[in-house]
Amino acid sequence: FVLPPVIGFFLFTAGPFLFSIFASFTEWDSMTDFSSIFDKETRSYFFSGFSNYAKLFTDVDFWKALWNTFWYMIGIPIGMVWAFCLALAFNKELPGVKIFRVIYYIPVVSSIVAVALLWSWLYNGDYGLLNQFIRWVTGDRVQGPNWLQNAYTVKASIMIMCTWRGVGGTALLYLGAMQNLPKSYYEAAYMDGANGWTIFRKITWPLMQPITFFITITGIIGGAQMIVEPQIMTPNGGPDYSSATIVFYIWQHAFGSADEKGYACAAAWVLAIIIFIVTAVQFKLSPSSDNYLE
Repeated sequence: FVLPPVIGFFLFTAGPFLFSIFASFTEWDSMTDFSSIFDKETRSYFFSGFSNYAKLFTDVDFWKALWNTFWYMIGIPIGMVWAFCLALAFNKELPGVKIFRVIYYIPVVSSIVAVALLWSWLYNGDYGLLNQFIRWVTGDRVQGPNWLQNAYTVKASIMIMCTWRGVGGTALLYLGAMQNLPKSYYEAAYMDGANGWTIFRKITWPLMQPITFFITITGIIGGAQMIVEPQIMTPNGGPDYSSATIVFYIWQHAFGSADEKGYACAAAWVLAIIIFIVTAVQFKLSPSSDNYLE
């Protein structure tokens, strides 16, 4: 019973994992015959050493894509604050609160491609609802920009969409954590005469740190792997490559016209190292479970 998943792990996870390390030091593309590694005449061409990594760090598009990826992560703390406020409201016994929970969660389970297309129409510079609203408010005195074709607005536009789409799921995570907090802490605080703000600051927020840490880590990892939204909304990486992410950059070189599988593997490993470092720093800075209420 254990053998099938173990075999699957080595075939589809560990195998590609190890092969990608090897491929990152080669000029491999999808058409190269791997028997060339045994041919002395072609071996020197096939193995490129660290040339992929050297080329990577001198490529302007790589640095733009890396910067864009981190820029999009500005939406992570914004979405967390928004979701936490929603969770506080959802935790109240208010009329229709369950309906609002469902409404906010619908974008999370909706097709990401469909959501990206809808927001692309919303941002359209000619007939998009956003620019129509701007013209209606200003009496046609202000014409909104073409949000997805402007290097100064495209990243903010995509970030807003991603934050809106994910806030419902984050809010439900916060809500689940709130509803499982020990009631004895609150009873003791009320008996001691603590007010609402003191209870929130001394009990609720500290006890929410584990779920906040989890959301932060998963948000950073997910943000570093973002590709669908910019690929759908700006298929060519946006104006002056201003919306491309690092995974989009990897995809272009692995499966686009360049067909540089080895080079793409090198870029993927650089991304993996960055994610590992950021995650390790987060674990190092996070408080231990015994210090949340200190």
